[in-house]
Amino acid sequence: MQAEAIRTTRDTLLARFEAAGAVRIEADILQPAATLLDLYGEDIRGRAYVTQDPLRGEQMLRPDFTVPVVQMHMAAKAEPARYTYAGPVFRRQESETGRPSEYPQVGFEVFDRAAPEGVEAALFAEFHGALAGLPVRAVIGDMAILRAAVEHLETTPARKAALMRHLWRPTRFRDLLDRFADVPSAPENVVSGPVIGLRSGADVAARLARLDADRAAPPLAESARTALEHVMSIKGPAPAALKALKVAARDMAGIAGEVARLAARLDALSDAGIDPATLDFEVSYGRTSMEYYDGFVFGFTAADLPPVATGGRYDALTRVLGQGRYVPAVGGVIRPDLVAALKGGM
Repeated sequence: MQAEAIRTTRDTLLARFEAAGAVRIEADILQPAATLLDLYGEDIRGRAYVTQDPLRGEQMLRPDFTVPVVQMHMAAKAEPARYTYAGPVFRRQESETGRPSEYPQVGFEVFDRAAPEGVEAALFAEFHGALAGLPVRAVIGDMAILRAAVEHLETTPARKAALMRHLWRPTRFRDLLDRFADVPSAPENVVSGPVIGLRSGADVAARLARLDADRAAPPLAESARTALEHVMSIKGPAPAALKALKVAARDMAGIAGEVARLAARLDALSDAGIDPATLDFEVSYGRTSMEYYDGFVFGFTAADLPPVATGGRYDALTRVLGQGRYVPAVGGVIRPDLVAALKGGM
């Protein structure tokens, strides 16, 4: 009975997204590991199932749909385009969590160069409508505000690049902020010796040169660090959070453009029939789990359950997978098993 409820929910969601203009597509369960490793680094090995194929090399069981869908779209070169899909994804889990390592997803992806805030609002409204009446909490965020805050820090390009690279790892990000705010220490004595391992002498010399350059850079101003941490901590009902961000932009002018886009997005959501006052906003929402999103992000959560639905904007991913060709893109996934469970518990 539970399996039947999940299938019914899946089919209902697919039909809803098709009615919104999406074309149903399929994606291979086995994906080339090299592409995913290039995108996410070696960290993905800790949460994906990896296998060797004698002909195709290292493969991964599909950890999500977004990458193969983007690759498919960039090859097709059709614009605008909307896609929907359904199937299992595979994630390694710690045994004590009790979470399944295989679970179903239904997705909706939009590739469109039209007004981005309107496209985002329309996509969010589809997920909002699909979950109407269920006991879920809607949260929105904006990775673009975080990225702009880091990009406009008064520090070296190398330091900003390091912070941007670890934006998804809050502990490492804070460690870097601590280090960059400290007064530079005296250089350590380096003892030369034989080259061991895979790094050449030139690699070691280049690394030491980078460390010397970083040590010579002035510390990050405490006022800049305080302003950044304040922006990252802003959360609350969306209209109140917008007001707080407008105030914060007085001290961090670099985020003003993204704050204006947030205001336009809230207006677009209102036009789509969603009251922004009913939405929670968190600047840092999704930092630990939405690695390829670079702008608007959203999620729907329910008590004692994993996220029921998540999504957001991932323009940069299309540029990487399109080998320089860029298409604005936004999408999301919803778990039909969790939707069915919520409906059954009402």
